[in-house]
Amino acid sequence: MDFTGFLVLFVVASTLTSNSEAHDSRESSSEDPFSHCPSERQMCHQNGTFAYCAGLKVRYPGEKTDANWVYCDSMFCEPEEFQHDYITRNHDQTPHQNKWKRARIGERATLHDVCLLRNGMPVTRQCLLVNYRAQWESLEQQPPVVCLRRFREHTISGDLNSLHDDVLEGRRRTNDTQGRREMTGIMRTMFRQRERTLLPADIHVTGQMFGTLMQQEKDASVSVDLVSVCKEIMSSDSQVLRLSAELNATNSLLSNFESYMDALPGQMVPTDRCGKVVPNPTSDATTTATTGVETYNFSDIGVQVLITGNISVFFANPGCDGITGIAIYSAQAEGRRSSSSGFWYRFLRSTENLKRVKEENHLETAAFLPENLWQVVKAKGITYIIFKVYAHDALFVETSRDRSRKPRSKVISISLPELEDKSLPLPLPFLLRNENLRDPDVRSIHLGTGCGFWNYETWSSDGVTTASSSNLLRDTIIECNTKHLTQFAFLVGGSYRTNDLGEEVLITPLNERVLDIISIVGCSMSLLGIFGIFLTAAVFKSWRSQASTKVLLHLCLAMCLQMVLFVFVNTDDISEQLVVNGDTKRCVALGAALQYSILVLFTWMLIIAFLQFQRYVTVIGIERPSHYILKAAIVAWSLPLIPTLLVALIDPDSYLPSAAQLSTDTGICYPSGYGLTFGVVLPVTLITVANLVIFVYVFYSISHSLNQSIHKSERKMVVKQIKLSIMLFFLLGLTWIFGIFAFMQAGVAFSYMFCITATMQGFVMFVYFVLLDAANRRAWVGLICPTRMKMDVQKRTTELQSMTTSSTNFTSRSHQ
Repeated sequence: MDFTGFLVLFVVASTLTSNSEAHDSRESSSEDPFSHCPSERQMCHQNGTFAYCAGLKVRYPGEKTDANWVYCDSMFCEPEEFQHDYITRNHDQTPHQNKWKRARIGERATLHDVCLLRNGMPVTRQCLLVNYRAQWESLEQQPPVVCLRRFREHTISGDLNSLHDDVLEGRRRTNDTQGRREMTGIMRTMFRQRERTLLPADIHVTGQMFGTLMQQEKDASVSVDLVSVCKEIMSSDSQVLRLSAELNATNSLLSNFESYMDALPGQMVPTDRCGKVVPNPTSDATTTATTGVETYNFSDIGVQVLITGNISVFFANPGCDGITGIAIYSAQAEGRRSSSSGFWYRFLRSTENLKRVKEENHLETAAFLPENLWQVVKAKGITYIIFKVYAHDALFVETSRDRSRKPRSKVISISLPELEDKSLPLPLPFLLRNENLRDPDVRSIHLGTGCGFWNYETWSSDGVTTASSSNLLRDTIIECNTKHLTQFAFLVGGSYRTNDLGEEVLITPLNERVLDIISIVGCSMSLLGIFGIFLTAAVFKSWRSQASTKVLLHLCLAMCLQMVLFVFVNTDDISEQLVVNGDTKRCVALGAALQYSILVLFTWMLIIAFLQFQRYVTVIGIERPSHYILKAAIVAWSLPLIPTLLVALIDPDSYLPSAAQLSTDTGICYPSGYGLTFGVVLPVTLITVANLVIFVYVFYSISHSLNQSIHKSERKMVVKQIKLSIMLFFLLGLTWIFGIFAFMQAGVAFSYMFCITATMQGFVMFVYFVLLDAANRRAWVGLICPTRMKMDVQKRTTELQSMTTSSTNFTSRSHQ
């Protein structure tokens, strides 16, 4: 045999061997696909079903495209640590170590500890499919996360998130009937709470929990709870639903709900119950009040119904009594069944006359499988039909701001669960009320008005036809036909534009609104008090010429500058506008001005502390230097320029609020980082500590001198001492001690004490230096009521003369 013949023989033998091995592989894999496949090479579909063994050319039945394959041991993105900041009280931030929840491919995972943005959206991270393995999306280009955990609004977000954690981490079972009923019962109770705010995060987590149920055995006992939850979500604010749609939450919830209901007819209307008497065909009042769902069991005729005002589900088994459809009405009539949800209904059989149904009064919507269609699908093994009627389109949310059509009828969903390809051999008719008659528009006819369906992105009319016999401008009921199954509605064409969601704020940090109100009221009273001090100085020359008054006026001017900048000029809205418009120079100027005003204020408080120390402690031998007020003013108004200019020149970007601060409305033009530490915190802390030491020393000195006094009359000085202590406490800025403790997260009480005391500084000084000062009080009384002042002077003169006379007489008698 030559070499060529030997080569041919070798190739044939190799081919036979290969075919034999492949055949053996098919046989072994058909018996047990996993038996000869290492776990690290097992490939699955994304729904979890085994597909094939990686590396082998043999494929097993049911394979799909490469995009749907994933290694069976890498179908989930596992929990991963994540660092972010929480907004705690008012605008304070604190770092927190969190972790991402376990997620399936395609899901947007949330964090283990609640982390919500101001608009109620959760912070999420997508689980991607990369090289046939689950992998978290990268966060390298994402800005730092600043979110809320506790907030003022009463929500179910925390409890719902904890329930989701318990399910994911196995602390709550969902693999048996009892566990599933407990889980859905808790969800239903949460959503039926009154006085609660529903957030986009709640809808997102609910959709994920519905998805978790989809991975378990389907259980008819939880159907009422699922309908109840969807009913409550459909009553949510439209802005909340639109926000949740940004995460595809409404579509996820809708899809999982529809799929779960479609898996239940075998339990709800089994064939073996046909013709049997139902002992309790309706739910009792207690159950309906608890769940908000009416249940009607007509399994003897092959129908079971779950009804609410927003969504109703009808399960039908035509094999029992030929019922293949449902009709909904807005008014009572003979042959119609009533519900407490505000509508009536009746069951339609395959032999119904479509034209007669269309002509019935008060019809809202109807659909049924005619006899010819039913017989065709029945031959394909179809046993059940499910109808879901949505009262409005709340769950059908388009993310696009511009829409060309919108639904103007109830939405009816038709399902044949056992139909694999979802396409029908013959048209299925359904009827919808023409809501366009309330405001007819001829132009809408040319803009797509007619029957349509939801494709989980937008409303479309592909595969759905509007009967030519229907007059879209005159007919009350429109006849539609479809050859595929989904959710249907009557659409009105036009140009519809939804408002931009913008920076929707649905939640606020704990105590923020209360503290803001306290701050605004306190600052307003302080400004009013400062105005009163300046007015008193302007009117009475004798008072303003005093050295102590001049120092007080300088302090009030610095305080007024700081409050005006903080309350009216350098606000978060103005700062955000400057940054967005790129006007960073003005932002730096505003921040520097606010920093300078605070430092000037504290410098004057330090000068006043020094003067008080000289007055009450070092009394003997004190001689004021010439022009000491002018010198003090030069120091107080110029010295703060040094740290301010250093920060502005060395690190001007530190005045700009960060993206995270802007996103949470907590950013103003003000130093941050090292600029804040060395340019504000350090000098303010040093001055506060110095003032505290002086305050304690003055208080001790006065108390010690009073204790040495032996005359009871001098004990009246105690009252004056208390007044002095209160005045010094505010005058020296010691209220900022509360602010330091609040910054250190020592308790919310310090936040309230700081906001109440620090903002009232100007008003307290007005009370002490004007209202409680006898000279100023008499001066104002004399200015406002000169007659009364004159009478008071005469009265005091008479009393003085009387006291003098009495004293003289007493002296005379003593000498006699």
